[in-house]
Parts: sequence; C-alpha cells; structure tokens
Amino acid sequence: MDTERVYKAALYLRLSKDDGDTCGSIKKESNSIGSQRELLKAYVKKHNDMEISGIYTDDGYSGASFGDRPGFQRMLSDIYARKIDCVIVKDLSRFGRDYIEAGRFIQKTFPAFNVRFIAVTDNYDSLYADRADSSLVLPVKNFVNDSYCRDISIKVRSCQQTKRLEGQCISAFAAYGYMKDPDNKKHLVIDKYAAGIVKNIFRWKMEGMSLLAIACRLDSLGILPPAEYKKMAGLKYQSGFKTAKPGKWSAISVKRILTDRVYTGDMVQGKREKINYKMKKRIMKPEDEWVCVENTHEAVISKMDFGIVQELLMYDGRASSSTGKANFFCGVLFCADCGVPMVKRINKYKGRQKVFYICQTKNQSRGCTRHSIPEETLKNIVLKEIVSFTDLMVSYPDVLDFVKQIDLDDSKAVEYDTQICALTREYNRYYVLKNGLLSDLEDGLVDREEFEEFNCIYENKCRELERAIESQKKLAENLLHNGTLTKSRLEKFRETAKTGELTRKLLVTMVKKIYVHEGKKIDILFRFANEMEKLGMLSQMAGTDALGQGVV
Repeated sequence: MDTERVYKAALYLRLSKDDGDTCGSIKKESNSIGSQRELLKAYVKKHNDMEISGIYTDDGYSGASFGDRPGFQRMLSDIYARKIDCVIVKDLSRFGRDYIEAGRFIQKTFPAFNVRFIAVTDNYDSLYADRADSSLVLPVKNFVNDSYCRDISIKVRSCQQTKRLEGQCISAFAAYGYMKDPDNKKHLVIDKYAAGIVKNIFRWKMEGMSLLAIACRLDSLGILPPAEYKKMAGLKYQSGFKTAKPGKWSAISVKRILTDRVYTGDMVQGKREKINYKMKKRIMKPEDEWVCVENTHEAVISKMDFGIVQELLMYDGRASSSTGKANFFCGVLFCADCGVPMVKRINKYKGRQKVFYICQTKNQSRGCTRHSIPEETLKNIVLKEIVSFTDLMVSYPDVLDFVKQIDLDDSKAVEYDTQICALTREYNRYYVLKNGLLSDLEDGLVDREEFEEFNCIYENKCRELERAIESQKKLAENLLHNGTLTKSRLEKFRETAKTGELTRKLLVTMVKKIYVHEGKKIDILFRFANEMEKLGMLSQMAGTDALGQGVV
C-alpha cells in the first residue's frame, strides 16, 4: 500500500424519480441528495489519503441504466482522462441497480484505470477488499439491488395498467385539442382553440383535401403545430417524432390527428411498451392489446365523422396540384365488377371539357371494362337518391321515440329481427356440418387431411357469423337505448340535399360506397341503411309502419 498517495476522489450522488425528488413540474434538489453529499464529505474529511476532486449528481435518474445518466457519464469522462482515481458512493444501490453493469464497472473498468471504489454504508473499499468481498458479497448485493429495481418496475407497470383500465389519462401531456383538467390531472378537458383546429382538419378531410394540402393550409394560416403549441403554452414538451422543418405542419402530423380516437371521447392508451425495465426503448404493441375505455371525456369529433374519415384515409387519392383536393368521388366510387376504385378522366375538345370516371383496372390495361360514367350524370343521380333517402330518414327519431315509449323488450326485438334470425340459421347450419365431420371421418367418408381442411373452414365461418350476430344485436340495442342520429342533424342533411347541389361533405356523410356497372347503372350503399332496415323491423313490432306513419 502506498501510504503517501492522495486519491483524487469523485463523490457520486444519485436519486431516482420514484423516490419522490420532484415538486410539481419544477425539479428541486432533493433532501436525500443533500444527505448523500454531507455523508460523503464527512467520510473524505476523516481520511487523509483522499481529497474531493469533483461531485457528480444524477437527481431524478433510474439506477437501472448507466448510459442515460449525465452525471455518471461526466464522471466516466474524467476517469478516462485520469482526472479521477477514486469513486465514492453512499451504497451500491446509489451507484446502480443493474447487477451486471455495476459488476462490470467495479470489477473490470475501474481496476483497468486503477480507480479505487468505495461504498460507504456497505463497508466496501476495493483497496482493502479480499477475494470473498469482490467475488461473492459484492455480486450478491448488486443482484439484490437489481431485483429491487425489477420489482419496482413490475409494481409501476401494474399501477399504470390499473389506471388505464379505469380510463385515467396517465400520459405526461394531453393530446392536441385537450388539456389536463386543473382539478383532476388524470382527466381531459377541451382546449377550445386547439379543438377548433382539430375540427377544421376533420372537416377539410371530409371535403376532399389531401393530408399535405391540409398541412400547407395550416401553415399558411400561421397555426402552430402541436409540439410548438405545447411549448408556447409553457409545457416542457418533447416529441419522439422528428420533422425536417421544426415549427411546420406535415402530412404525418395531420394523419396522426385524423387517426386518434381520443377526439371521439375515448381514451386509448398502452400502445407502446418498454422492452424491459433496463431499457428505455419502446416497441409498438398489437392493436388488440391496446387499452380503450369509451366516453371518458368530452368528444371533439363525433364517432360517425371519425369513422367516415378512417374510410376515406384508406383510399386517400392523389390531390390536384391546383385545388389541393382529390377527385370528388375519391374513396366512394368503385367498379361493380372488379371492385377497384374508379379514376377520374378529363377530355378536352374544341374548348369544351368532359369529366368522367372509368374503371382503374381497365385504365391500366389489366382487364375488366370501362364502366364509363360522366361526372355530372353521376352527381345528378346520387343527389336525387340522397334526397329520397333523407326524406325517409327524418322519420327515424319519431319512430324511435314511439318504440321507446312502449318499452319494447330487447329479447323480443332480437327474436323478431329478420337479419339476426337469418344469421342464426346460417350459423346453426355450419355448426351442424362441423360437428358431423368427426362421424364422417370415423365412417371413412373423409380422410384426415379433408377433415382438417373442412373443420378449419367451418370453424372460421362460425366465428365470422358469431361476430355478425353480435354486431346486429349491438346495433338493435343502440337503436333502442341510444339512438344513432339526432333529428336536428337529420333535418340538416335533408336541407343540404334539397339545395340542389351535391357537396363532398354531404356525399361522404350519406354514402358509404357507389358501385358502377356497365351501361351507367349504379348501386348506392348508404350509411345508416342497416339502421333504417332494423328500424323498420322495430316499428312493425311496435305497431307502426316502417315510415312512422302511426299505429296500424
């Protein structure tokens, strides 16, 4: 031992966020950090063979990782630069809770640089430690510290999952368009300014604007994107999404808003998870593992409008460079034979132009036929049909009110529901076929390979029909107890339709799909058609006709 040597000591202090070192949104140096500092200073003062060369602090950093701690990394740099040859900590848990990494530093890295390591309250000093201390006691203590960190991680995850299932917002920041409720930080309330922007984004999308065109319009209006808006509000917000031009909207940021269910009043959380408690990297979880709790806060966008936008995003066509909008029937118009979207074409001849739609498959010379139809003809037909349909729909609330007044029994409604009855008969047929396969196998009517094949087909069909039956039951239940549309909104649809102009918003709100046959014949699949059919069934059961004309 070199009795004349004076060690250049580094005091290393650490406290995790889980230990409660923060107050509100402003981080303060915790009392525990102060206690560690005084303890280590007192220790150095008692020893003449060392002097303090630096104090390195990580206040609010987990012990599970070494690479994320700025104080620790700064200390390492000084060790590598030979400015430090002694590291002193309160105990091994303050140094780190990853027993493998902690052991690597203490038993390999520090000895390689001739650095003395001292854990005061654990009575460990590498200068005096014997083989038993270094090879047995030290690893065991590090392992215990690592286990503690793992247990804390499990408890935190469990607590967070419980809060998610209760519909509490556990994210650090509210989604754009919302803010944390001042009286309850786990609840969201509407931010009127930002929510207005969100409504415009959805409206513009329904009007046919492309994602990029929406982003450009927002920039031209001087509207700050979500990250910049949060920073302007004084929030210390950092996003994992990087953009080429900070402070600008992008097609991706617009789409992120358009696909976020939070705007319908539902809380969707748990989309990502850490690989393990030692790593900060997060991976995307399958959608069926997300936690969704409905109606936890006030909606900015109706569920109906949100659903329409999701369908439009599936067929988000290329926008015109002059208008920033896709063609009028984009996402709605399809070939009746091959099922692909129709494409818009413009013929110009002698100062006149003719706008029409043709099958995309034929346009690309891959088969099918033209299915050509002029845009003006299509608009006239669709508008006429929408007017007729909205005339029928305005009776919807009156019939529904009458059905509710007579307190129609849910089970009876299901019993007389023709759609559910038809699906149930189909389900029973496949169920019998599936159950009969085993007898056919035993009788030699089918071999093992055929048995497995048909069993799989029948089982999938049964599951598909089960889902369809549940969907129809839920639809009937919603009609009886919640309704689907308000009378004022239905009347607004009818008034819009009767103006004589087919707007893009009216089209996508009322029509789900249009199929074009050869000879300009079209089939229109209306939204709410299923509801109207079921309402007709309910009204007949209640003693009214399907149009709500009164008691028969």
